[in-house]
Amino acid sequence: MTDQTAPASAQTASLDRSRPQPKDWIKAIHAYVPGKSAGLDGQPLIKLSANENPLGTSAAAMAARAQVANAALYPDPDSKDLRGALAALHGLDPARIVMGTGSDELLHIAAQAYAGVGDEVLFVRYGFSVYPIAAQRCGATPVEAPDADFGTDVDALLAAVTERTRVVFLANPNNPTGSYIGRAELARLHAGLRPDVLLVVDQAYAEYVAADDDDGALDLARTAANVLVTRTFSKIYGLAGERIGWATGPADVIDMLNRIRGPFNVSLTGQAMGLAAVHDQAFVQASAAHNRAERARFVAALEALGNHGLRALPSQANFVLIEFTGALTAEAAYLGLMDAGYITRWLPGQGLPQCLRITIGTPAQMDAIAGALRTMADAAPGTAR
Repeated sequence: MTDQTAPASAQTASLDRSRPQPKDWIKAIHAYVPGKSAGLDGQPLIKLSANENPLGTSAAAMAARAQVANAALYPDPDSKDLRGALAALHGLDPARIVMGTGSDELLHIAAQAYAGVGDEVLFVRYGFSVYPIAAQRCGATPVEAPDADFGTDVDALLAAVTERTRVVFLANPNNPTGSYIGRAELARLHAGLRPDVLLVVDQAYAEYVAADDDDGALDLARTAANVLVTRTFSKIYGLAGERIGWATGPADVIDMLNRIRGPFNVSLTGQAMGLAAVHDQAFVQASAAHNRAERARFVAALEALGNHGLRALPSQANFVLIEFTGALTAEAAYLGLMDAGYITRWLPGQGLPQCLRITIGTPAQMDAIAGALRTMADAAPGTAR
């Protein structure tokens, strides 16, 4: 029984001990919010909010799923065949590849392995929203560096490094802005970091970047002692539902991640489908070509609306971030597109209430989105006629 005469602080302390208490840094986390697939009334909509592949999944990968005969068996804990295929494709050492339950698992355990209470994890403003969660999950302090017109500012990142910095996350191309830094800037960032700071280059959208624009991250991961590159099968490979990611870097870093990753973390079907997908590079190339063509068409349609205050930010990914500065607001466009049957990504929770992120879909979908935006922009109160 609580002593009614005890000071309030003592009573609170007693109550705190009456149940398990989470760590303060866990309580401070704002949970990741995925792209929605339904409208405010719960009705399913055409989903252009999660950067999924509009071409679906490789037929070869779907056929491989059907060949998985015995789900009662555990999968290969090391995903040996899949790591071997990735190594052959990218010219890597398979022993220096680690698989994850999506690249998200690898981002989390990279922070866990190299940062903790009293340390800092650095990333650019408007970076991937998992980065602050990964930092807080292990008790580290998340630190945002200023952006450069929604993109990565290498000088600002380097200026934000302190003695407490242990991990730097860089999404390249960046999500949700689509911005990108090239080989020279990435090399300059790496050269400016202390050797004890782990640079994690998140390349979830790398396959959408033209080969001659390669940022050199995989080369750094081969040669540098403090660079980890993460990739995913969720985007261009069309396997978001299977949750397959991978990372490569120095042998000792890969060893640390293997110690704490989930056992059997890539399923039987995931390994089979991933292996078939790696071998079907024709599907990857077709997906990249589709994205380039439809992104260019969509951006051109948006540029025609520039006098309405809509700006498409430069993107190297499979989405476009639109900034709304005129009479039509991002929120109104988001709601209007839902009325038209489409769900996109409005980003007030990431400090971008004036922006919508729209996944590149099929030609018909992108034409419909562009047409709906034009209609709404023309009709917005205050629009010059």
